[in-house]
Amino acid sequence: MKTLVIGGAGGVGRRLTTLLTQDGGEVSGLHRSAAQSAAVEEAGGTSVLFDLVQGTTEELASLLEGHDAVVFSAGAHGTGRDQTTAIDGKGLEKAVDAARQAGVARFVLVSVFPDAGRDLETNEGFEHYMRVKKAADVYLTSSDLDWVVVRPGTLTDGPGTGNVRAGWAVPYGDVPRDDVAAVIAAALREPRLHRVVVELTEGETPVDEAVAALVG
Repeated sequence: MKTLVIGGAGGVGRRLTTLLTQDGGEVSGLHRSAAQSAAVEEAGGTSVLFDLVQGTTEELASLLEGHDAVVFSAGAHGTGRDQTTAIDGKGLEKAVDAARQAGVARFVLVSVFPDAGRDLETNEGFEHYMRVKKAADVYLTSSDLDWVVVRPGTLTDGPGTGNVRAGWAVPYGDVPRDDVAAVIAAALREPRLHRVVVELTEGETPVDEAVAALVG
């Protein structure tokens, strides 16, 4: 399988690239800054420089040609409301439209858990982020693509356990980026898992079993 990872230099993107390439797949890691090339290549992917904000849908579609799947894990990461709108919102819409143009049906989106951060004092920037992420989910799920939306709990950088809790609705919690990447890799291997929104936290079920249970 040949996969294009949008946000390939990010925490989930790099981990996913390593898993997919170790499994014999090919990964194109799309990133905005030339300085991020090394991170993609060290993970085993092919570096693809593209500005998701300034680039056109047609340009992105040309980069997607020949791929079997696209994973969107890009984000503004707290750099401001305008960037959140441009990357998490309009950037996702651009990627969906480009995938349709390029004929790449399989599309996995890394979204956000609805309860994320609700135990903290929030601000308008956070609320804007949550609104944009929800709108992005709606845009993808309203398309005719073969989509999967993954909504992880609060992401952590600790080592993954290989065990998760995944379902249509699960209690809120943390989840290591390692395990999020493992779930996405398993989802890409399971064509029967499609057109569903999956909530994900740390848990006690091995990743492959958790994904299999979603289609069982």
